[in-house]
Amino acid sequence: MKIAMVGQKGIPATYGGIERHVEEIATRLVERGHKVTVYSRLYYSHHRGPFRGVDNKRLPSVRTKHLDAISHTALATLHAALAGHDVVHFHALGPSIFSFLPRIAGARTVVTVHGLDWQRGKWGRFASSFLRFCEVPSVRFPNGTIVVSKTLGDYFHRKHNAGTLVIPNGTNPGTARPPNRIKRWGLDRHPYILWVGRLVPEKGCHHLIEAFRRVKTDARLVMAGGSSFSDAYVQSLERLRDGDPRIKMIGYVYGDVLEELWSNAYLVAQPSILEGLSIALIEALSFGRCVLVSDIPENMEVVEDCAVTFKVRDVEDLRAKLQMCLDHPEMVQATASRCRALAEERYSWPRLVEATEGFYQALLEGRGDELIARQRQALQRGTPGGGHA
Repeated sequence: MKIAMVGQKGIPATYGGIERHVEEIATRLVERGHKVTVYSRLYYSHHRGPFRGVDNKRLPSVRTKHLDAISHTALATLHAALAGHDVVHFHALGPSIFSFLPRIAGARTVVTVHGLDWQRGKWGRFASSFLRFCEVPSVRFPNGTIVVSKTLGDYFHRKHNAGTLVIPNGTNPGTARPPNRIKRWGLDRHPYILWVGRLVPEKGCHHLIEAFRRVKTDARLVMAGGSSFSDAYVQSLERLRDGDPRIKMIGYVYGDVLEELWSNAYLVAQPSILEGLSIALIEALSFGRCVLVSDIPENMEVVEDCAVTFKVRDVEDLRAKLQMCLDHPEMVQATASRCRALAEERYSWPRLVEATEGFYQALLEGRGDELIARQRQALQRGTPGGGHA
């Protein structure tokens, strides 16, 4: 098949869960014999030419908070529609508004909904209303819609009476690394709690910092992430931190440094208020880390009964659970072992890419609705492995 990916910032992935998702799928589809083009934004991707066999098509965008994604997606969609692709795959709610166009040129189109973006705190009233409106195009304009969690699938079934295919995010097996590059922050000398992601309100970072400051410990809290059109929020976190030397805000990290952070963390915290299906959470599982997560449905769907949980937005409950984990290392170690086993069983990228490829093929053969209906029946019966195709 000749496949295009539209809507993401680009590859190779640096920051961004959608970008990691696209890179993992696109490169593996190439390994399986397909021709794949990923449309990248100029400021995000500086890699010229093919990347691991993927055609990296770099196009400009209007780099403002509200026009970046839509301007790039519009340009990429026009290019993809004229390029003779068999499948054009759009990522996220906003880009789905264009998913009807390649169908006119004879391509099959797919939308993956990674989360309900209109709920994200960085958007104002107009942008939030537009993204909420895009729920309808995301399930009515393409030939088929993928969601990354059963929770999202249930939402679209209930609200829009629309069938979707659940294919979650995945992870690679974590490779343990000794603490070399992270010595610059003194993390080879102190146990630390790790948080990884974008510093945006829906990730609940403010709750984590507030709770940690009340914990009696010499451990560190490492916040590995940066702004995503959210500079005012990042500044509010710095004020909340109030110079506490135990809290390290180290910005975005990638590659070997990130792997060292995963490998040596005592505990990984995910206090999210809103998620689609967190790649960072799944990566924490794959590195065999104990995870402490808010009890939102999207997190609970990932961790099942293999994590420590707290009540979302409840800072005192989060503080108590942090203190409990720090005071009981034997419990943390036992939880970590269960987390690794879960990641190996459920979130293998090769398995999920095979499911995506199968959905493309079903759409080309006119069997997409049949595949969606069969999976939904399996989920309703509680069939093991029914969480994805």
